[in-house]
Amino acid sequence: MTIDILTLFPKMFSGVTSESIIKRAQKSKKIKIRIHDIRDHTTDKHRKVDDKPFGGGPGMVLCCQPIMDALAKVKKLSPQAKVILLTPKGVPLDQAAAQSISKEKALILIAGHYEGIDERVRQVVDEEISIGDYILTGGELPAMVLLDAVVRLLPGVLGHEESALWETFADGLLEYPQYTRPGDYNGEGVPEVLVSGNHNSIRRWRKLQSVLKTIRSRPDLIKNIKQLEGE
Repeated sequence: MTIDILTLFPKMFSGVTSESIIKRAQKSKKIKIRIHDIRDHTTDKHRKVDDKPFGGGPGMVLCCQPIMDALAKVKKLSPQAKVILLTPKGVPLDQAAAQSISKEKALILIAGHYEGIDERVRQVVDEEISIGDYILTGGELPAMVLLDAVVRLLPGVLGHEESALWETFADGLLEYPQYTRPGDYNGEGVPEVLVSGNHNSIRRWRKLQSVLKTIRSRPDLIKNIKQLEGE
């Protein structure tokens, strides 16, 4: 997968792209990430990319011209790429959305900034994504969240192919409790079923714990429970 990111602050991505899973995914050529500075495409001699909104109002709005020109250039590199705008006006990012996006061959992520983005940019966007009902300074952090959520789902990226299938939200539920060595820590042990060696009992226990955890912490997710009959 090729991922191009349009941003006003390219240095913000240096950390997330040079560490951990995303770094390894690039090294193994599972993904190719290119960061593009929107300011490089402005026609303003002072590299200005924002202006006051027509009709008045607080703050500044990101101009369409530098974004459109940057996008046109990137589209020549990845003509089939899906264009995603990171914005609080978008649809919520959840695991199902991340899985769907991970099936794309190429992505172009646009990180907005300031008080908003010129509405005409939306005419060339395929999808708008939000990471939550709150306001951030810009779209850089949401772009990083989407990047991480998608990259780890690509085949061969995680060390164990089944890891992504067993994680929180993979089946619409919160993940079951996990334990590791030592078996006893300051008098606190682990549930006996996990050391019983009975894989059917462990599977049933984990499903039950996932349901209970979801009911307690995220009851809104209960509607997504699947195949509980017979468990």
